[in-house]
Amino acid sequence: MKTLVNLAIIAILAVMPVSCSANQPKDAQADPQNAAPVTAGQPVDLTYAADKAVQAVVHIKFTQNSKTQTVTVQDPFDDFFDPFGFFGQGRGNGGKRQQQVQTPKREGIGSGVIISADGYIVTNNHVVEGADELQVTLNDNREFSAKIIGTDKTSDLALIKISGKDFPTLPIGKSENIRVGEWVLAVGNPMGLNSTVTAGIVSAKARSIGANSVESFIQTDAAINAGNSGGALVNVKGELIGINAMLVSQTGSYSGYGFAIPTTIMNKVVADIKEYGTVQRPMHGISGSKVRDYIDQEKAKGNEVDLGTNDGIYVAEVVADGAAEDAGLQKGDVILSIDGNKVTKMAELQEYLFAKKPGDKVNVSYMRNGKKKEVTMTLKNPQGNTKVVKGAADLDVLGAQFRPITDAMKQELGIKYGLEVTKVSSGKMKEAGVPRGFIIMKANDNAIKSIDDLQDAVKSASSGKEPVLFIQGIFPTGKKAYFAVPLQDE
Repeated sequence: MKTLVNLAIIAILAVMPVSCSANQPKDAQADPQNAAPVTAGQPVDLTYAADKAVQAVVHIKFTQNSKTQTVTVQDPFDDFFDPFGFFGQGRGNGGKRQQQVQTPKREGIGSGVIISADGYIVTNNHVVEGADELQVTLNDNREFSAKIIGTDKTSDLALIKISGKDFPTLPIGKSENIRVGEWVLAVGNPMGLNSTVTAGIVSAKARSIGANSVESFIQTDAAINAGNSGGALVNVKGELIGINAMLVSQTGSYSGYGFAIPTTIMNKVVADIKEYGTVQRPMHGISGSKVRDYIDQEKAKGNEVDLGTNDGIYVAEVVADGAAEDAGLQKGDVILSIDGNKVTKMAELQEYLFAKKPGDKVNVSYMRNGKKKEVTMTLKNPQGNTKVVKGAADLDVLGAQFRPITDAMKQELGIKYGLEVTKVSSGKMKEAGVPRGFIIMKANDNAIKSIDDLQDAVKSASSGKEPVLFIQGIFPTGKKAYFAVPLQDE
């Protein structure tokens, strides 16, 4: 559970305990059959949209199996009878020792939306993160095992897939065209109640509540509760306009404030995962706030402010060597529009730029010292250049094979864990000079006790600003060594 001020922001899987604008996918284009246009003052019929949505919204069961983990614990009796080591060294280490513990099996439920007839499903990252098994149940009670195609933690979205064809889908609408006050439906599986439909209106657009790194939420008063995560927010035409993600509440239950990720962001995540294996994240290199908020803050300090406008985004900071600095933007500037699209808050700026990729150019209109100016800004990736980022590297990129060290090796070398390099072929390990027989103990300061640990370290390093794996370890002779393994080609 995340907390903001005095409100509980709940990522609404949540995980609910059971025990202990990119191109649209081909099969998700808008259905030609549309609901009747809404006439002012007339009642709204939501039955068409509800029937369409419940067929394509699925129930997702998350399972994380029990695992054995090695942890360091404090032993208060270690060295108790021989504190000075008169009768031998004992275990030492300040009373610390390694102990194996069994983690409990975890289960939870969430929702997802089928966006293509061949079984691609969009859900929230927090619904599937850490899952060993995913079971998907359709509205007609058919059950399928799902595999994770890709995830994006910064937007809290994930793409999973089930095998089959001719699955029911939801047409994808344009979330940028929805209006405040428009009727919407929230469809999902709250509290284990499958295929639940609730109705409300769009309460606000481009909301930022500090829950994700990238966010421009659609706010709705349609009831959303635990288990709704990954479900559909649908307009009266039966078009998907958002993925339900969280609620804000003082109690943990629905109290009128629900939030959905717009399809402008969803489309981008889906398209990038399919094409690149990871999301292309363009970085603008500024932080800021609404001009009106900045003016109010300064007035509260007794300062008079004249920026030449009361609308736009006040630039509070420009990141060194970032896209904005390269374009000439400075602290104190006010961004008015991007490619002719008016922006008044950071969430609007994020939503528009998120659809771009590194290397794309955008036209920025801004105000400086009361004068309107324009500049072209070239977006960068998180690594500070304009290249398209490849998907997170797998162990295969290392070109080597590994195995956990034996108990005999632990005793001989006086170590407690490590991975032995058993074979080195062509790959990054060979290029870095890591030999067969070397024992890896740490990678980027993380202890490496299993092959899964090394895989996690490789993935994390390959998607970071510095895609290098810094390895620490020991040779069979007892000599310690360090290697830097670049994970991407120059």
